[in-house]
Amino acid sequence: MMQADNKTTVKTEECGDWLRIGEMKLKSRLLLGTSGYPNPQVMLESLAASGTQLVTVAIRRVNLSDHSEESFLELLQSLPVQLLPNTAGCYTAKEAVLVAEMAREALETNLIKLEVIGDDETLLPDVEQLLKAASDLIRSGFTVMAYSNDDPITCRKLADMGCAAVMPLASPIGSGMGIVNPYNLQLIRELIPGTPLIVDAGIGTASDGAKAMELGYDGILLNTAVSKAKHPVQMASAMRHAVMGGRLAWMAGRIPKRFYAQASSSMEGRVQVLT
Repeated sequence: MMQADNKTTVKTEECGDWLRIGEMKLKSRLLLGTSGYPNPQVMLESLAASGTQLVTVAIRRVNLSDHSEESFLELLQSLPVQLLPNTAGCYTAKEAVLVAEMAREALETNLIKLEVIGDDETLLPDVEQLLKAASDLIRSGFTVMAYSNDDPITCRKLADMGCAAVMPLASPIGSGMGIVNPYNLQLIRELIPGTPLIVDAGIGTASDGAKAMELGYDGILLNTAVSKAKHPVQMASAMRHAVMGGRLAWMAGRIPKRFYAQASSSMEGRVQVLT
């Protein structure tokens, strides 16, 4: 029985269930960050254990001019993954556009994860600046993956203007609180059926990732949940299986929830005891 289940899983992965963002075509639906690990070796082992094919790097936190063998950027570029530069640490649309342009020149990619935050305490997006930056970058030919709050209206505006992916948060960055508003995430999914949706920020453990995928999301992006875990490599593996399991469960279609019990066996032919 176990062998049949394994074959089913492999068949599902090979029958075209790809994550498509812009021109990218990815088998893995788990995206990982690269900051906060105890050391580079743990990061490398965690990325491998996760099976990720797309990893983020904060452009403002790396030295783009350092091309030595020991540089962090050179290390990432040596991996069999695609880099997703991000605009972490930007507070205005002008800053975000500048950082995106730097990333395009240095890494020769139009792909950008757009972040424009409002303050240092909450790290929540500044919606006004986010929308302006997204519009400017799309006009400049960028493939924009936009980090957003879990507001359905903001997410729909980002999708309508042409973002390649919209990335609503589960909860604040680094909080590990998991999905605090599943209703909004489900509403976003229903309002935006045609744009890839990636849950970004707040994932704390494997069950959070599985739950997000069961809501119909196309992928998960996380960092702290793995890099700050007691055993990062083990947690990376757990996240990999959780995302796969959640995706398969969503594709399978869960049973409806019922207030009352419903017997799984037929009630016909029950033994009746006469008294």
